[in-house]
Amino acid sequence: MMSNTKKLYIKTYGCQMNVYDSERMVDAMGADGYTTVDSPEQADMILLNTCHIREKAAEKIYSELGRYRPLKDANPDLKIGVAGCVAQAEGEEIMIRQPMVDLVVGPQAYHRLPAMAAKAGGGVQVLDTEFPEEDKFEFLPRGTKAKRAPAAFLTVQEGCDKFCAFCVVPYTRGAEVSRPAERLLDEARDLVERGVVEISLLGQNVNAYLANDWSLARLIRELAKIDGLERIRYMTSHPNDMGDDLIAVHGEVEKLMPYLHLPVQSGSDKVLKAMNRKHTAAEYLKVLERMREVRPDIMLSGDFIVGFPGEDEDDFQATMELCEKVRYGQAYSFKYSPRPGTPAADRAHVDESVKTERLHRLQALLTSHQVEFQDSMIGRTLPVLVEKLGRETGQVIGKSPYLHATHFLGEASDIGKIVNVKVVATERNSLSAEKV
Repeated sequence: MMSNTKKLYIKTYGCQMNVYDSERMVDAMGADGYTTVDSPEQADMILLNTCHIREKAAEKIYSELGRYRPLKDANPDLKIGVAGCVAQAEGEEIMIRQPMVDLVVGPQAYHRLPAMAAKAGGGVQVLDTEFPEEDKFEFLPRGTKAKRAPAAFLTVQEGCDKFCAFCVVPYTRGAEVSRPAERLLDEARDLVERGVVEISLLGQNVNAYLANDWSLARLIRELAKIDGLERIRYMTSHPNDMGDDLIAVHGEVEKLMPYLHLPVQSGSDKVLKAMNRKHTAAEYLKVLERMREVRPDIMLSGDFIVGFPGEDEDDFQATMELCEKVRYGQAYSFKYSPRPGTPAADRAHVDESVKTERLHRLQALLTSHQVEFQDSMIGRTLPVLVEKLGRETGQVIGKSPYLHATHFLGEASDIGKIVNVKVVATERNSLSAEKV
């Protein structure tokens, strides 16, 4: 007797929020009889969950879709879908350029995926890039009660109202919306029951979370009361939403890890104004100063855009000076690339060779600070949440409170536990340790 189980292959691009969204898409399709597979060749349906942040994101998706043409030719019943931010931005254009695509769904409508998949195929294409009034999370089924990895993501807020001049998020994810606190607490308890020890709260602008009278600070305090939940993180934040209460939580809640990712993008007030960031470099530094007062051991992480339209050498030097003051333990830096439809896209651009040279200088400085911070870990005893087995026999890998990948000799039984280790060496992006 033939099985009626349908097979889904999903490929995820971009940020942690897309990882979370993909998990929920799997839940939605699972309720419709789909199970996941590890390769597109095995699938009855291929779904690309896309990101629009990086340069030429849409072209990369079209290239990926082209690779599936032989599969579609060999199996006309194969359904191919595009979800996420590129789907939102490109919409019907995806179907015009790649007629083999059966469905296109935006990031706020993926709770409708099963109905869309049922309609699509056989020459019928289905498009949904609306921003629906209903809360998609209310319509998504709960995942199975299967055991989960010890660390999990939980989306608490979506969208952004900041309208930075370089960013597509307000156009692809919509206005800021915060999920009700009680639903988040229920979902967190469910995750803990399934083996989760650490939860990372996600949002395009997570510290703007506000649901009735619940702020992110209050949500963190309540999450910390859940037995079995040992670690809490949140990302990504905007400097203008780092209020007194949220800063205070870092000094009050032991379960909140000593790590803050707070993008600044530039150290130049002129560039920050052109970016529509609505804060100055001095105001940003003041936030970090207050954070270090309440949590002296905090590791700071940031984002930088090099070569934004109008940036000159003095502006770039202001960014270098800010980095020298902060000394980030981790940072991400990119050359500016225009996003169609954003205010900065039509401005005069900095020469590409100048952007490249500046990026190399900035990354060399940021790397030196990262190495400095990692080297300061040598000799320290740190609690590490063990997440998986390493490639070498007897080795396990976990994360330090500072998000460093940390490997040491351990047992399979350590997975899901927090183990105290002594750091003995550092590598490019990780720590080597020994059990205490």
